[in-house]
Amino acid sequence: MSNKPEKASAGTFFQRIAYSIGAFGNDVFYFALSTYLINFITSHLIDTGDPDLNNTLVAAITLIIMILRIVELLIDPFIGNAIDRTKTRWGHFRPWIVVGGVISSVILCVMFTNMGGLVHTNPWLYLVIFAVLYITMDIFYSFKDVGFWSMLPAMSFDSREREKTATFARVGSAIGGSLVGVVLMPIVLFFSLDNSTGTGDNVGWFMFGFIVALTGIITALIVGIFTREKRDKLRENKEETKGIKAVFKVLLRNDQLLWTAIGYIFYCTGIYLLNSLELYYFQYIMGYAEGFSILQTINMFVGIFAVSAFPPLAKKFGRKKVLYLCFASMFAGIAFFVFAESNLALVLVAAELFYIPQPILFLVVLMTITDAVEYGQLVLGHRDESLALSVRPLCDKFGSAVSNGVVGQTAIIAGMTTGASAASITFEGALAFKIMMFAVPAVLLIIALVIFWKKVTLDESMHKSLVKMLNLTWGQDESEK
Repeated sequence: MSNKPEKASAGTFFQRIAYSIGAFGNDVFYFALSTYLINFITSHLIDTGDPDLNNTLVAAITLIIMILRIVELLIDPFIGNAIDRTKTRWGHFRPWIVVGGVISSVILCVMFTNMGGLVHTNPWLYLVIFAVLYITMDIFYSFKDVGFWSMLPAMSFDSREREKTATFARVGSAIGGSLVGVVLMPIVLFFSLDNSTGTGDNVGWFMFGFIVALTGIITALIVGIFTREKRDKLRENKEETKGIKAVFKVLLRNDQLLWTAIGYIFYCTGIYLLNSLELYYFQYIMGYAEGFSILQTINMFVGIFAVSAFPPLAKKFGRKKVLYLCFASMFAGIAFFVFAESNLALVLVAAELFYIPQPILFLVVLMTITDAVEYGQLVLGHRDESLALSVRPLCDKFGSAVSNGVVGQTAIIAGMTTGASAASITFEGALAFKIMMFAVPAVLLIIALVIFWKKVTLDESMHKSLVKMLNLTWGQDESEK
C-alpha cells in the first residue's frame, strides 16, 4: 500500500455525500431520542390526574432510561467486536447499519405514544413494556451507530481524507441535529388537537416521532446502498479479539483510546445536560417555546459553517489547539447564559457560543479515536476498527443517560412537569434549574479539558509515523522484516 495521500474521485465524492446523508439521519434520530423524548415524557405523556403519581412515574421512567443506558454501555464494546467479526458480501458494517436503523426507528416511533392508553389504565405495566422496548431499541441503535462511524477508518487510511469524509458527515450531523430542533415545535403544534399550553399534545408528539422514524429508515438504506469499504492488507487481521478479557485488554492497553474516552465522557455529560435543558429554558424560564425553533435554525446554519471550518483550522493550528479554542468558547457561552435571563438576544448569543464549538470538538475527538485504530494495531498486533470506534458512541450514550436522569429529576424539582407553565415556576425552582443547567456542566467541562491537556498525545504527525511503521511491518513474516 502506498503512503501517499489519496486522490478524490467522483465515486469518492458521491460516497461522501451518501455518508453525510447517513449522518444526517443518525443525528435526527439521536437528538429525538436523547433530548426530545424526555421532554415528551415529562411534559405530556404522564398525565394521570394525580400530581404525586405523575412525579413518581416521571422519576421511574427517567431512572429506567438512565439505568438501561448505563447497563447497555457494557454491551457496546462487544457490539463493536461483533461487527468487526462480521463477514458478509456487503462488508462488516452496512448490514448492521440497515437492520439496526430500521428496527430502532420503528421502536422509537412507538415510544412517542401512550401505547393505546396503557400509561393511564395500567401505568406499572406500561413501565415494564417501556423498559423492554427501550433496551431493545438502544441495542439495535448501537449496532447502527457503531457500524456507521466504524466505516470511517475502513474507507481510507489517509488522515486528511478521513478529515474530509468526517467533515462531510459532520455537516450532515449538524444539519440533522439542528433541523430536528427547528421542526420540533412547528410539527408538534401543527398536528396537535389541543394547543392550550403552547407545547402541543400527544397527537402532535406522535407525528414528530413518526417523521423521525421515517427519516432514520430512509437514510440508513441510503448508506447501505451507496457506501463501500476499502480493501487493503492493513485491514486483514492476523488474529481476532475474542472473549471479555480480550476486549477489555484492547481498551486498556490502547492508552490514547482510553484517555480520549475518559475525557470525552466528562465532556459529553456536561454538554448533553445543558443542551437537554435548553428547551425547558425556553418553555419555562422564558415562556417562549417557539424561540427554541429560532435557536435551532441559527444552529443549523452556524453548525455547517463551524464544521466546514474544521479542516483549515486543523491544518493551520493542529487539532490540539483547536480543541482548546472550543473549550474557551463553551465557557464563554455558559458565562453569557448566567446573565441572559429572558433576554432573547443574549440567550441566543450564549447558546451559539456554547454550540458552535461542539461539532468541531466532535471531529477532533473522532479523528483522535479513528487514528487510535492504527495506534492500537501497532501496540496490540491486531486491528480493531469497530471495537475502537464503539468508544465514541459509548461515551455519547453515557453522557445522554446521565443527562436524561438528571433532567427528569430537575424537571420534578423545578416544577416543570405536565400542566406547568412559565408563570407557575417559583424562584426556588428556577434557581435549582439554573444550577443544574450552568454550574454542573461547567465543572464537568473543566475536568474534561484537564484530561485532554495532560493525557492525550496522539496527533496528526504521530499518526503519520504510525502508518509508515505499519506499512513496513504489517502482514510480513519475521523472516521478511
